Amino acid sequence: MRIGTFVLAAQFPGQGPGEALHRAVRSAEAAEESGLDSVWLAEHHFVPYGVCPSATTLAALLLGRTRRIRVGTAVSVLPNHHPVALGEQAALLHLTSGGRFSLGVGRGGPWVDLEVFGGGLDAYENGFPEALELLLDWLREPRVAGSGERFGFREVAVVPRADELLDGAAGAAGTSGPELIVACTSPKSVRLAAGRALPMLLGMHCGDEEKAEMVALWRTAAREAGHPPEVVEGAAHVSAGVAQIADGPGDAKETLVKTMPGWLRQGLDAHVTVDARHRVMRDPVAYTELLCALHPVGPPKLAADRLAATAERTGITRFALLVEGSGDLAATEENVRRLGADVLPLLT
Repeated sequence: MRIGTFVLAAQFPGQGPGEALHRAVRSAEAAEESGLDSVWLAEHHFVPYGVCPSATTLAALLLGRTRRIRVGTAVSVLPNHHPVALGEQAALLHLTSGGRFSLGVGRGGPWVDLEVFGGGLDAYENGFPEALELLLDWLREPRVAGSGERFGFREVAVVPRADELLDGAAGAAGTSGPELIVACTSPKSVRLAAGRALPMLLGMHCGDEEKAEMVALWRTAAREAGHPPEVVEGAAHVSAGVAQIADGPGDAKETLVKTMPGWLRQGLDAHVTVDARHRVMRDPVAYTELLCALHPVGPPKLAADRLAATAERTGITRFALLVEGSGDLAATEENVRRLGADVLPLLT
């Protein structure tokens, strides 16, 4: 079982972005100190839901401040980036960290980001497969040309090559370059990832049954694409969730129900669509209660049992857990410490 943290750099009501980012950095340092496996960093733009606009930049800082823990993006929003630029950043972080970087990418949403960064709605609705393919080429080939509808350029050398680690360290999946993982929220994205044998990141809004169905679909699609059994069965998917540890049976849930709805209300409501399409925001209290019911929120034994149940039902043994739900720095650090000291030993 590999337990990591999921860092949004969430800006709670009454806080500034600097406070949110400081808590994010400290929680990552605490994750390494507590023996956790990984830290996963989210990218958001123009909203207090998360105030980290560049997950790769924050990953670079954290890789420099740590020595053991894996640091990944969950995710870098591919329609907002040129795949070659993102591939160069991934190669740089992979090489300079000794293979501790994972690049998670996703399609994002139909937000105003697409207008600001110039990708446009088509990059979100239709362009993700082309961008992903170009990114894969950049991470795997010595020379690459852009020959798609959106990205067209002459063949150029890949410098630096992501597979040229001096000590021979490999990515998490055993490859010579950085691990690449894809956020999946629909059957279409599951099949896209499976066709390329890329592991999935599954969101914290999903329960075990839905995640199990997506893993089953991924395996079927991967087999149909001709990938060998060891690749299909060995895919290291990641399950996102929420973790809050407390001794009393209702104390952890009470903490989150007091704090998370205010953050969710102001954070989710701040999203603006690029094309004025209608969107319905989740009820913040009901969503918080759902997350508490789905994930390791409660005493250490309950938390460990929920993680073990998810692993048994889905086959997923890697977790990215949101630990900053209290909105408080000291409480977040203590939450991370208890994950490592009180929950992790129950899973080994």
